[in-house]
Amino acid sequence: MEDHAQTSPADAPRGVRLGIDVGLVRVGVAVSDPDGILATPFKTLQRDSKKNSDITVIVRQIVERQVRWAFVGLPRTLRGGESQSTQMALDYAQILADRLQEASVECSVAMLDERLTTVTAHRTLREAGMDGREHRKVVDQVAAVNILQHALDMQKRQGPEVGTPVRAHSATREESDGGTRT
Repeated sequence: MEDHAQTSPADAPRGVRLGIDVGLVRVGVAVSDPDGILATPFKTLQRDSKKNSDITVIVRQIVERQVRWAFVGLPRTLRGGESQSTQMALDYAQILADRLQEASVECSVAMLDERLTTVTAHRTLREAGMDGREHRKVVDQVAAVNILQHALDMQKRQGPEVGTPVRAHSATREESDGGTRT
């Protein structure tokens, strides 16, 4: 009997993936096709650090699209160090993982190095002939596409588990209390 749960890097499992670029003001979101071949821009959300309504929209999209993986960009300095943006992205991913756990939604959340994705996004938009003033509306989506496409390419080479997993706090508490996670 074959074990269909195991996949080789060349045969990554099907499922929609999201790429998320977290900024202080906006959050860019990209989505993949179910085969995990191509990342496309989806939406730019206004960041809502008080009520997290942007995370609510993302959770709703994860449920509606049956997303299996969400990759949050992890901004680092060019030398690989952490910055204030690094902590903001980590906190965002943690809230997302916790919300998914609370809603009993099975979707892996992982951090993925995103050095220079916004710089690359601005360059791509300039090369496409877009006026600099118009960049603000879509640059976060393009950065999210870059994050997601990087994740898709990594999954093809390495298998489905790429990036640094983000575990929900409630899952950690349940496991330490001897409970089981479903």
